[in-house]
Amino acid sequence: MIDHAGRSMLLAMTFNLPTMQYWLLKTDAESYSIDDLKRDGTTAWTGVRNYQVRNYMRDQMKVGDKGFFYHSSTAEPAIVGICEVASGPMADETALDPKDSHYDPKSTPANPIWMCVEVKYVKHLKRPITLAELRKTKGLEKMGILQKGSRFSITPVTEKEWKIVTGLS
Repeated sequence: MIDHAGRSMLLAMTFNLPTMQYWLLKTDAESYSIDDLKRDGTTAWTGVRNYQVRNYMRDQMKVGDKGFFYHSSTAEPAIVGICEVASGPMADETALDPKDSHYDPKSTPANPIWMCVEVKYVKHLKRPITLAELRKTKGLEKMGILQKGSRFSITPVTEKEWKIVTGLS
């Protein structure tokens, strides 16, 4: 007998429907924190100037995908909450604003180079899951955030990794 999750996956494969994807979205807590996202409800994930991360937002992230909200540049970097992709890709307005620190003169409204998605607040975790704890957790050895030199502000998370981390919180 196929359970609900299995049935959903089978339907998605049969009708070529997108399946849930998972992400880790990294931010400097002083710039924009999980508390800011809770207050705002949704925000555009702007200011990304890395082509691979731009491609994730433009080509792979779908409305309804779940994400870990990760605070970097803190005494103890940690996953602190869960967010959800709330929009399809759109032009990153910060690239078009000459007064913004993320301005890119090559990006135009007719031909935007930089894209973003909106994300919405889902919840705070019961407790932060620190980078140190992630490193010690079996099954997370290949998780993007744990790879040497990983500096992407968005990385894919496998379903297995998602289940392991949510089980820790």
